[in-house]
This record gives sequence, structure tokens and C-alpha cells, in this order.
Amino acid sequence: MSYATVETEVSGLKVSIETGRMAKQANGSAIVRLGDSMVLVTACCGVEMSESDFFPLSVEYIEKTYAAGKIPGGYIKREGRPSEKEILAARLVDRPIRPMFPDGYRREVQIVCTVISADEKFDADVLAVTAASTALCLSDMPFKEPVAAVRVGMIDGQLKIYPTLMETQTGELDMVVAGTEDSIMMVEGGAMELSEDKLLEAILMAHTEIKKLTALQKQLMSSNGKQVAPYKVPEVNQDLVNAVKELAGGRLHDASFIGVKHERYPAVKALRDEITEALKERFPESEKQIASIFSNLEEEDIRSTILNTSTRIGGRGLDEIRKITCDLDILPRAHGSALFTRGETQALVATTLGTKLDIQHIDNIQGNYDKSYMLHYNFPPYSVNEVKRMTSVSRREIGHGHLAERSFAPVLPSEKSFPYTIRIVSEILESNGSSSMATVCCSSLSLMAAGVPIKTHVAGVAMGLIKEGDRIAILTDILGTEDHVGDMDFKVAGTRDGVTAIQMDIKLKGLTPEIMREALAKAKDARIKILDTMSGAIPTPRKELSDYAPRISTMTIDKDKIREVIGPGGKVIRDIQDTTGATISIDDDGTIQIASSNRDSRDAAIKRIKGIVAEPELNAIYDAIVKTVVDFGAFAEYLPGKDGLIHISELAHERVGRVEDVLNVGDKVRVKLIGFDRMGKVKLSRKALLE
Repeated sequence: MSYATVETEVSGLKVSIETGRMAKQANGSAIVRLGDSMVLVTACCGVEMSESDFFPLSVEYIEKTYAAGKIPGGYIKREGRPSEKEILAARLVDRPIRPMFPDGYRREVQIVCTVISADEKFDADVLAVTAASTALCLSDMPFKEPVAAVRVGMIDGQLKIYPTLMETQTGELDMVVAGTEDSIMMVEGGAMELSEDKLLEAILMAHTEIKKLTALQKQLMSSNGKQVAPYKVPEVNQDLVNAVKELAGGRLHDASFIGVKHERYPAVKALRDEITEALKERFPESEKQIASIFSNLEEEDIRSTILNTSTRIGGRGLDEIRKITCDLDILPRAHGSALFTRGETQALVATTLGTKLDIQHIDNIQGNYDKSYMLHYNFPPYSVNEVKRMTSVSRREIGHGHLAERSFAPVLPSEKSFPYTIRIVSEILESNGSSSMATVCCSSLSLMAAGVPIKTHVAGVAMGLIKEGDRIAILTDILGTEDHVGDMDFKVAGTRDGVTAIQMDIKLKGLTPEIMREALAKAKDARIKILDTMSGAIPTPRKELSDYAPRISTMTIDKDKIREVIGPGGKVIRDIQDTTGATISIDDDGTIQIASSNRDSRDAAIKRIKGIVAEPELNAIYDAIVKTVVDFGAFAEYLPGKDGLIHISELAHERVGRVEDVLNVGDKVRVKLIGFDRMGKVKLSRKALLE
């Protein structure tokens, strides 16, 4: 493989692709660079065809800390398991390239994306899609055609390709679009209640720039591309196909269109088992082929029925949403909880409110930041009636949680107005289509039930597509089976005013802007209907927090006083927390948060802190405690940590012979601050308050 590099200009920025210098023993490799961000992607494949009934593709995305001139934190000074950011980036690469392999290709393929240089401007995740496609196009694997991706942002109402990291964080749109020269393959992003028309404009603008990047790849292929290695796809036995089709007859249609999932799946399986048993002598050792043929027949029947009759599984119409129920306060001790059921998909969501001490600290190669809002999505095997080993969180769970999490960014209150750390946990109890969008709906209900002052409800719906030639059917609120047999999985979340999150995966070529516009319009109609149902359950956030949620008060002190509140080695602040039961956090700017589920506890902590930072005021009256008694008077603590002298002459109007005749250690005494001595020490008087 000879060294070659090509470049083009995208949105005024130079993007280059090189190959033939690094990782030359891989089947294919490429480096894509934007600014000083560079990602190296390698593509390797196994020698033998796998026996699996699915395409064994794996994608890894690795951020090396040296790329940003950093050393990893922690005890072990090397990169460890993938972060959530790396997992999300790997999924971003996987989704547009997976459909570009031919049906039946079963060699194991591994894509490794390594960020080898990272600047402070551009994220390498979107570059990895283009680099992965280039590596595959230059390899000897049967990759259909080049794929590329760009990020689209919107700053001050203006769309921009390749926005900087800062512009992405502060802008109104963060969306990645991937596609080929003539088709959109994937869309993933979040938006600040953007209109459907503006989203479509952004997608089409992105596709214009994608064409430049696919052209670069073709340029490299002409000089450095390898000849595709021969591979064998198992031949279909037409006699076996005819036999399965004859035995299935109309019974396959009847079984696969049963409306209830736990009745449909067993009925379909029973028919498949019956056909397999009937054909085992005539076609020995053909169980896998029969299962594949049977699955293809089922897919063809479902697709043709939808296109010919506009009738879906269970008799639903194309735009019909399954029955929805919303229940609140399911969990008595959670700060907010809800149960959302849509057909046979059900989510239980709990909202927990924490303090600043519960913030998640994120460390990545392009900067550290704190996260005070998080949404976690769990998909246990029982939700689909399966038995699986339950280990660490899956990549799918991380991806679905991220999509739901970004749906709420535009409606959450500011940290200043609502100084809580918010954690949302979604437990999928049943699943038959779009559990991520059920999570969005249920999270909105749970947030309002918790009293989080979100701007408005957010709802989500998954759209599908069946396309054969010029005939199309857009499906609203798709089932799991409709997702499997369809050509598009299009999830849209948002409010009544606009879209807040979008995820689209396409399995076919030739998706026109008109189809996308219609799908977005139908998704909006469905979203409004769902929002109406949700508003019926709880129209606005509750005014009061749960009795079990912490009460947080915020106060600001002079930065010079922070040291006094903390005390040597944290002694003072620990004492306040231990004695009051409150949780206290202090920022460098002097902002203090005091949290407690008990109002008296919180008020006591506030009083202690105010006493520590308070300055002595002339003529002010204090409730003091005698700390020391001496011959000439008593020293009393009038503010936490601050003592003043009550001279023996200021104890009473009459002459006092012994201080102990009036005050003793531990006595509480009301005093007035009457002045300061030459050293600035406080002079207190009991006599001044006596009649």
C-alpha cells in the first residue's frame, strides 16, 4: 500500500485523508484530520466465514490521552475500559457502516478507531465515521460504497458544518449526519426545540458536504484500493424455499399478524418448528436454512400486507398510536416516579434529587467538566421474556440512555434557579418497540411528579418506513417486529414547540427529502397526541418537593471567609455537618449550598455559617455563651468562633465583687457590643441591656 493523501475544504476548513503510512498490515487503514484532531482507523477481517446467523461486526473507539498531551489519572497510568463517550462514538461509527456490507457476508470484521491527536476545537468522533469508511473502501472487503459524516451546529440561528466544541455546547443544535453520495444513512443529535423544517434544512446542508468527503474516498480508492477478496454466500435451495412456502401457506400470515406479542411469538415459533420437523427427512441438516427462509417469508408478508392494505400487526392503521396509560407516584420513597405504558412497552422511571456533592465529574481528553443531570436506562432480559446473564451496562443501554438524556436539555431549569443534581433512572419492564421513547415520556412525568420545574413536557415516538420502488408506507409508533422488517428506524423527541432529540437509521438507498419531511410531520402529530395524554396525568410540575427530597438553600459569602467556614483541615465544616445533619458544599467563588431533608437541620447550619462569617457590629445584641471566667470579667462567644470580653464593670449596674456571683462557664447571656479596644478586640456589656 503506497502512501497517499487527499484533502478538500468543508465549510472553510481543511479536511484531509491519508493512507499507506501507518498500520499497513491491516486489511485497510486511514487517517482523517480536521484542525489538529486526527483519528486512525483500521479495518481487519477474519479468514473464515462465521457460523453465526448475523453479521459479526465490532467497532471500538479509543481516546488516547497522549493525543491531548495528558497522562491518565488514577493509580494505573494507562487507558482503561471504554468511557461512555467512547462507547457512544463507537455506536456512531457502527450504525452507518453496518448496512453497507452485502447480505450474507459473515466474516468477522473489526474496526478500531484510535484518536491519536486531539485539539480543543474539534471532536474526532465524527471524523471516525469517514475514516472507517475509507479503511473499508481501501481494503479487500466487500464494502458497497463510501460513507462520510459531518457534525452540524446552529449558532445564533445560523447553521454551521463542523462547529467547534464550544459552539456545540452553547449552540441550538448538535447533530451528526452520515450518508453516501446520494443517500442519508444516519442522523443523531439534540436540539433546542428546533422546528422540523429547520432540522431538514440542516440534514440537507450536511449531505452537500458529505458528497465532498465521499469523493475524496473514491479518489484514494482509484490509486490505493485493493481488489475485493472472493467470498461465498450460502446458496439458497429453491426446492427448500418452495417447500417451506407451501407448508406455511396462509398460516404464517395469520400467526405473524396476531396483535398480542406473547401470543404472536409462540404461534410463529410453533409453525416454524412444525415446518422444520416436517422437512427434516427430505432436507436433512437444514434447520438453519429453514429458519432463514421462514424469517424471509414472514418479512415479505408483513411488508407486502402493509403496502397493499395499510394494515399493520394487530390491525392497527399506519398512523395509529397504541393505547397509552400514565401512572404517578408508583414508588413511595422516590422523590418522583411514574409508570408509562404504550401498548406492550412499559417504563418505570424514578427521579432522585441530590446535592452538589452528587455531581458526576467527567474527565476526557478534550477537557474536564461536571455533570449535574444524568439519565440512566436499563434493559433487563425479563422485559422481552428472555434469560440472559446480567453483567455490566450494555452499549445499547448507554446509547438509549444518552438519546433520552439529551431530549430534556432544553427544558431543564438552570442550576442557579434549581440547585439540585438530578438523576433519572428508567427501568424497562416490558418492551415491544421504542423503549427509549417510552423512557422520554415517562421521565417527563417523573420529573414533574418530583417537582422539578421543567419548562414543559417532552414526549418521543419512533417512526418506521416500508418502501418498495415508488410505494411507501410511513409507520407511527412502530413495534419491534416492524422495526426489524422495515427500512427505517426514526426516533423523534420534543415538545409542542419543537424537536429536542433525533435519531434515524436507514437501511435503504434513495430516501428523499419529501419522505423525511412527511415522516417528521407525522412524528410531530403523534408527539402532540402523546403530550395531550401526558398532560392529562400531570399538566405542570408540582410546586412542592417530596418530603424525602433534600431542601437546598444557597448563600454567598466573601471569598476571604471560605477558610474560616472550612476550618483547619476541614474541622469547622465537618463539625457543622455532624452537629446539624446538613450537607454543605462550598465553591471557590464563595457560593455555599446547604442541603437537608429536615428544615430545622438546614436552618441550624445556615445560622452557624452566618455566625462564622458575620462581622461584629457596634450596638448589636447577641446571645452569647460564657467560655472563660477571669478575675476581671468573662469571655463570651457571641458569634461562632468569636469571643468578646464582658468586663466585671459591665456585668451589672451595682458593683460586682466576684464574676462568679453573676456568670459561670456555660451560662447563656444576652449582651450588647459596646465597642472595641486598641487591639480591635470586642467589648461586650450585660449591664447595657438591664433595666
